[in-house]
Amino acid sequence: MTHADTGTETSSGGAPPAVKLTLLTLTAMVVGSMVGAGVFSLPRRFAQETGVAGALIAWAVAGFGMLMLAFVFQTLAVRRPDLDAGVYAYAKAGFGEYLGFFSAFGYWASACVGNVTYWVLIMSTIGAIAPALGDGDTALAIVLSSVGLWGFFLLIRRGVKEAAAINRIVTVAKLVPIIVFIILALFCFDPSVFADNFGGADYAGSLFNQVRGTMLATVFVFLGVEGASVYSRHAKRREDVGRATLLGFLSVFAIFASVTIVSYGILPMAEIAELRQPSMAGVLEAAVGTWGKAFVSVGLIISVLGAYLAWTLMAAEVLFVAAKDEDMPRFLGRSSGDDVPVPALLMTTALSQVILIVTAFSDDAFNFALDLTSALSLIPFLLAAGFAVKIALRPQAEKVAGRSTRRELVVGVLATLYTAFLLYAAGLKFVLVSFILYAPATFLFIKARREQNRRLFSPAEAVICAVSVVGAVIGVVALAVGWIEL
Repeated sequence: MTHADTGTETSSGGAPPAVKLTLLTLTAMVVGSMVGAGVFSLPRRFAQETGVAGALIAWAVAGFGMLMLAFVFQTLAVRRPDLDAGVYAYAKAGFGEYLGFFSAFGYWASACVGNVTYWVLIMSTIGAIAPALGDGDTALAIVLSSVGLWGFFLLIRRGVKEAAAINRIVTVAKLVPIIVFIILALFCFDPSVFADNFGGADYAGSLFNQVRGTMLATVFVFLGVEGASVYSRHAKRREDVGRATLLGFLSVFAIFASVTIVSYGILPMAEIAELRQPSMAGVLEAAVGTWGKAFVSVGLIISVLGAYLAWTLMAAEVLFVAAKDEDMPRFLGRSSGDDVPVPALLMTTALSQVILIVTAFSDDAFNFALDLTSALSLIPFLLAAGFAVKIALRPQAEKVAGRSTRRELVVGVLATLYTAFLLYAAGLKFVLVSFILYAPATFLFIKARREQNRRLFSPAEAVICAVSVVGAVIGVVALAVGWIEL
């Protein structure tokens, strides 16, 4: 991502970016955003829930559902080329300013929580040789992760162009160990072990529950499929946004599914489920020896740092654009002389710091942060899919460019149903925890409205606000009395 080289205006309606992103760069942003911590944790995460059969079904469901979402973002980029910042802008155009604000905040918050998973996984990886770091959730691990958080803040503050250039290099570098893992695992593949893992271990439960248990993990690894739409205002050609989305999705889907399935041919499911994260390292160690673990661990650190960079850029971009549209307080729309949205970047780093501290109180810091990231992203995805349905049904009312087709309606409906199923799969725990984050965010919306001397809420917005507050209260009480645990 890059804004203008120099002299970009910081007021609303400022000069457009002088430098535009190509299809290759946009695709690299999608791949760079999607390939991060999640892929290295997939073997253990899937083995804790399901065997081969459930994994195949889960990837089929997730792949189909996320493909529908990718088509949604492709369609919206073409039909509403006037909308920038993707997920947030679509929710606002389709369902009003308050839900648009919720979408912007939810997407931003999910990025911040996702960034925490990266540092937890890095510390857990190093913890294999430095026990004081544990599984990435010890006091020392949190201190070192905090140093990393603020170190990247200072790096990105130096200039967004330089950060984007680093991301393109890292995107290529981090794919190498993952592809090597798949190739080596295929050479060491044991058909008898694979067959034993097919139906799942005794603890796995029914096939439906096995599939449901993996859904949030698949959401997490596919986060970033909307990356090109977030940077839509920077695209050299508008149609490249949709193309980059599909190219990035198909490439990453093949990699993720392969990593999961080949692991079942190396170790029994129960043993994979007990591996420390990153579990991909443990699988490769069982296949080729100690050097395999070291190889994957180095690749993970490169991959995770690159993904962290991409997601920090995306999170700050969403806040920045929302502030420009007067849906966030004005201070978040300020940028430095190097065109870096420093207040938005600072707020992003600060929330990641808070969540990092919260993980110290979780029984499983990595999985907690992973699932919360997925749950927070579902509302923005659901609203974007719903907007696609609206413009397919009412193209003239929604100011659509071109004619809508029946295919676009079907895709929008399927994407909406898929994201609704994901909310069910997330379970009450993460929905309530999400409300705990969503409800206080309303103060930002109120501040933005007061800056504009506008009425705070319409009747419909007041109802939505009340629901979020009630959900947050229930969530806090549930945590306090132990009904749900982090």
